[in-house]
Amino acid sequence: MTEQEYNNCVNQYADNVFRFIVKNLRHEEDARDIVQTAFEKLWRNREAVENSKSKSYLFTVAYNQMIDHIRKVKRIQLKDEFQEDGRSEQISNHKNNVKKVLMEALNRLNETQRSLVMLKDYEGYSYEEIGQIMDLNESQVKVYLHRARLTLRNYLVSPENVL
Repeated sequence: MTEQEYNNCVNQYADNVFRFIVKNLRHEEDARDIVQTAFEKLWRNREAVENSKSKSYLFTVAYNQMIDHIRKVKRIQLKDEFQEDGRSEQISNHKNNVKKVLMEALNRLNETQRSLVMLKDYEGYSYEEIGQIMDLNESQVKVYLHRARLTLRNYLVSPENVL
């Protein structure tokens, strides 16, 4: 990978990687650190990484960094609550409630399930690409994603969550 290809990769994938990580972590500063580390590793290994595989490499590195971060935070047992951004005041109560219920539903999923849902439904990756990123085969991706969606559906249709 040349310097120009690396710069193109940064321009093309930085927002997607950041969005994936921040949706899982729900903490922008930690997400920025993880994304920066992923791009740093890509830069250090640019000669070994083919340009056509840079997207998969970035998401794989970022995903693994995120899992390491989550495990580290669990060991330390920090329990910080993150506030929503200031724009939420401009959004109607109904939209806030929907967003809150959806986030609560996603938070009920384990790390793997949440990542699968985010990669497939938010980022639009194929089963094959998700399998490469998360080191799973395509069948495992489909099964785990199906189970995650069932969990989400059961939570979202419960009487207390119907809006």
